[in-house]
Amino acid sequence: MLEEIEELCERALTEIGSAPDSEALEGMRVRYLGRKSRLREIMSQIGSLPTAQRPALGQASGTAQKAIQQALERRQVALQEAAEVSSAIDVTLPGRRPLAGNLHPLMRLTEELVAIFQGMGFSIAEGPEIEDEYHNFDALNTPADHPARDLHDTFYLTDGRLLRTHTSTVQIRVMETNPPPVRIVSLGRCYRKDSVDATHHFAFHQIEGLYVDKKVSFADLKGTIEVMGRQLLGERTRVRFRPHFFPFTEPSVEYDFSCSICGGSNSACRVCKGTGWIEIAGAGMVDPAVFEAVGYDSERHTGFAFGMGIERVAMIRHGIDDIRLFLENDLRFMRQF
Repeated sequence: MLEEIEELCERALTEIGSAPDSEALEGMRVRYLGRKSRLREIMSQIGSLPTAQRPALGQASGTAQKAIQQALERRQVALQEAAEVSSAIDVTLPGRRPLAGNLHPLMRLTEELVAIFQGMGFSIAEGPEIEDEYHNFDALNTPADHPARDLHDTFYLTDGRLLRTHTSTVQIRVMETNPPPVRIVSLGRCYRKDSVDATHHFAFHQIEGLYVDKKVSFADLKGTIEVMGRQLLGERTRVRFRPHFFPFTEPSVEYDFSCSICGGSNSACRVCKGTGWIEIAGAGMVDPAVFEAVGYDSERHTGFAFGMGIERVAMIRHGIDDIRLFLENDLRFMRQF
């Protein structure tokens, strides 16, 4: 038994010294010092041996047990120190540039539009996204039977209020609390019950402008739109106005920008479809009924209003054919900007 104890101890010390990790080390502890280990079995048999043999075997087994325990402790400390060193920062390695966030393409375009209008003397105005029918419809001369007021077009809340369908509500609130002259752009998220597809979404962003003063004319509106279009899409951009109808402006128009992608020379152009023109949004001279709702004297003051969808302009500018890409937050898409 003495030779077996010595061989067992020598084998244990060799294996423990080369243990690759703490998990393997724990397995060795169980194998050599556990309740079912051979060393424990030998120690349990010492009492049944002749009296003359007991002291030598007891001393040998105790010494082996102590040596194995100390070897286990030393190896555990060595493994911990090695782990700490491997996890430390190696200052000799080259630095890794941290990932930097970028502005969302809609936010970037919004800031650019804001800068363009501020350069023309407009100030920025914001308002609530939850509105009442008066500011969203009545004050904007929208009749009670207008389709836009139906449940299938507008999100109504249980208390009778609604999610605004346009940022024109901000124009009403500004005129209610500020006398002329007023020169503002209002921007923010709007909501309509549109079916989501490549060109429509129930949540979208708008920017709208309003200018009210004495002797404001349609020529002022045309000049403002032309300056905005050229600064946004290039100096060669042309603007086309087409008659239209909106409840809150009279006369009303829709305006188009010349295609900055193909200039109308490519019948396969996915942006303008070969027409050379891109439909942007609506505009017009503020209807006197709107001035009456906010307490303005329509005999002394005139004004114009215009608006556009931020997603619409971004799709045109970057040649994007699906509005949903702006809201899915796919990093492969976002990193292109």
